[in-house]
Amino acid sequence: MMTLEEYRLLMEPDVRRAVEANRGRNPLEVALDKHLPHAALVATQVKYLARAAAKLPSYAAAGCILPPLAFEQASSEACAAHKQIGGGRLLELTCGLGVDTLYLSRRFERVVTLERSEVLAAVARENFRRLGVGNVEVVTASAEEYLARCTEHFDWLYADPDRRSADGRKQLRLEASSPDVLALLPRLREVADRLCFKLSPLFDVDEALRLFTPCSVEAVSLGDECKELVVRIDGAPPQLAATALGRGAFALPVGEREELPPAEPFEAERYRWLVQPDVALQKCRLARRALAGVADLWSENGYGFAVEEPRGVLGRVFAIERIEPFDPRGLRRELRGRGAELLKHDFPLSGEELARRLGVRRGGGPRLAFTRIEGRFWTIRLK
Repeated sequence: MMTLEEYRLLMEPDVRRAVEANRGRNPLEVALDKHLPHAALVATQVKYLARAAAKLPSYAAAGCILPPLAFEQASSEACAAHKQIGGGRLLELTCGLGVDTLYLSRRFERVVTLERSEVLAAVARENFRRLGVGNVEVVTASAEEYLARCTEHFDWLYADPDRRSADGRKQLRLEASSPDVLALLPRLREVADRLCFKLSPLFDVDEALRLFTPCSVEAVSLGDECKELVVRIDGAPPQLAATALGRGAFALPVGEREELPPAEPFEAERYRWLVQPDVALQKCRLARRALAGVADLWSENGYGFAVEEPRGVLGRVFAIERIEPFDPRGLRRELRGRGAELLKHDFPLSGEELARRLGVRRGGGPRLAFTRIEGRFWTIRLK
């Protein structure tokens, strides 16, 4: 965690110049440069500004201050830009590095954002200045403190609860997050007309629907990884949505997910194409509804199998070489320590354990998918 003294040093003109002058250098070289003031601190900023070029390009371009822990916990700008709320006044309970705040400020006339850490609040104010944001007020207070004295009414309230314990471990239970939005929910409904919460990508969609009903829930993925679950309580007809950033989206009224029909008999020799729905679709259990007609057979776990090449898929499509029963000993003899790309769904082994059992290095080489169909385990060799 960045200290107040480190923040003050980063605001010193000579240190700021050193950070800018050394961007692009190897951070280790910067840390060992005896000619630089506070070289280790400068090196840390150089390191994270380089990493920010992909995750937080606006922050990188503006030369923002990047506390390491806050950077690791922050949303990417791609996800922050997707937030589909806007209006007059917004109260945000959890500022952090302020990435969501930055994009929400472009959708609202005025934003009040809370940050309980004095250091992070100061960093956020300075970064918003460098980013040219003029409609955000950063208040140094916890959500509980602010809500106890708040007399203003807001159009929207937004929160991304801190999901780490005091010792840094990730928490999934909302009751263990800070602030506890479930406990505060009655008060939040008094302070704002509409509510929006960002939850862990590991949080169960049906549990979110149960806890916040009536609400809409959206799973958001980027680059084949589910990044966040967004809950909206806004009076609109509740929807369940899956969004793959840059690829497409699918939404359905809550309650219209159908029970899966009995699977057809699996004939391994028939299928020439494997369909892997985007993780956002799988997170919401919407794959079969979203991709209706794409595959001739869907397995219990969400893989689709097609005779003809599928089109218009929100996900990935692979050509199948052949499908065979899972034979770990035979595969181990065949692969003999080579590299292989391993895909799996509804399979009892983790990726690491599967690689160990097969004696392969993950990455490169043949592409193999593993799954369970009709109670049996299968290997799918992909072209």
